[in-house]
Amino acid sequence: MSPRIIRKKTGNFLEDFKPGQLFRHKGGKTLTEGLFALFTDFSMATNPLSKNARYARAHGYRGLVCPPGLVMVTAFSQTVGDISENARANLEYIDMRFGAPVYIGDTIEVETKILGVRPSSSRPNLGIVHVQSTARKNLGAEDEAVVMTWQRKVQVYKNDDKVTVEAFAIDPDDIECSLWLPEYDAATDYAALSHLSSADSYFEDLEVGTRIEHSRGRTVTDEHIALTGILDNTSQVHCNQQMIDWNPKQYVGGKLIIFGGIPFILCLGLSGPDVGDNALGETIYRTGRHTAPLFAGDTVFAATEILATHDHPERADLGLVDTRLFGHKFARDEGATPDDAPEGWKKIPIFELDRQLAVKRRSHYSR
Repeated sequence: MSPRIIRKKTGNFLEDFKPGQLFRHKGGKTLTEGLFALFTDFSMATNPLSKNARYARAHGYRGLVCPPGLVMVTAFSQTVGDISENARANLEYIDMRFGAPVYIGDTIEVETKILGVRPSSSRPNLGIVHVQSTARKNLGAEDEAVVMTWQRKVQVYKNDDKVTVEAFAIDPDDIECSLWLPEYDAATDYAALSHLSSADSYFEDLEVGTRIEHSRGRTVTDEHIALTGILDNTSQVHCNQQMIDWNPKQYVGGKLIIFGGIPFILCLGLSGPDVGDNALGETIYRTGRHTAPLFAGDTVFAATEILATHDHPERADLGLVDTRLFGHKFARDEGATPDDAPEGWKKIPIFELDRQLAVKRRSHYSR
């Protein structure tokens, strides 16, 4: 007798999403020391709050602080199985706000609400799904807290191209999520630690109208497959080359796409020495989007424009800095003589993020 064969399909397709549907995602993720070290170092994060426990404790944290990019990719990856397992592309991040700090040993769990679906008018097998996700740490414990909340829009395939999908849209929930900051202690000699961060990335240094071209780059190899797996991100477009080879026209570039969280955190890390080294946290990413895919062998570069600066409404020792973070790569273009790339190359934008940071003032933290 032949065995009964079940060909399973994982994840949800465009026609599966309903207004207000709530997913409490499987698994959760405890932030281990290994995960913290691997992704903090891979992303080239430089803020000493995430590198030096003595520095972090002196500033009022319990220990090493998880960088916001690592909080994001850990939380985001939990949503993939239910929301974007069958996605073609992640389109936009909206209203990404950070709350309580995350430390080694904290456990993050995420839930997602479906806010909208819009079928494509030009491609009958695709549509856009709009969701709102919220990540909490240590549920049921005394320090349970919201660590981040965000919306995103993702392009998702239909399971059955012939199915009619009706568009819908509902309002997002009002999720309380404000950046927790340690108190300023006038008795602490913060200046004695100032040599551990960049000397020119205090609030006073970030001048409106400046564009900073960050000096470093980071080449991503096929290591991205393992890194994506470590995060429990199961989207097949990042790890299943055979699936793409069977139907290459359906997938962008006909090859594995690097998980969008990787260029996201690399751009944050590359900007760190010039913009983020003296930030106590990131209050909000208002909007962000991927403008081109990244593939193994590509090198990520970044630049930051300083858009505005503000006094912090509650803290004389801090200022708020609005920035626009850009990621780009280069591709060969024989005969080209562009203004923004070497001869024979072209510059390809890959990422944009509108970002606000809470940055220390030199007047309070350095000699």
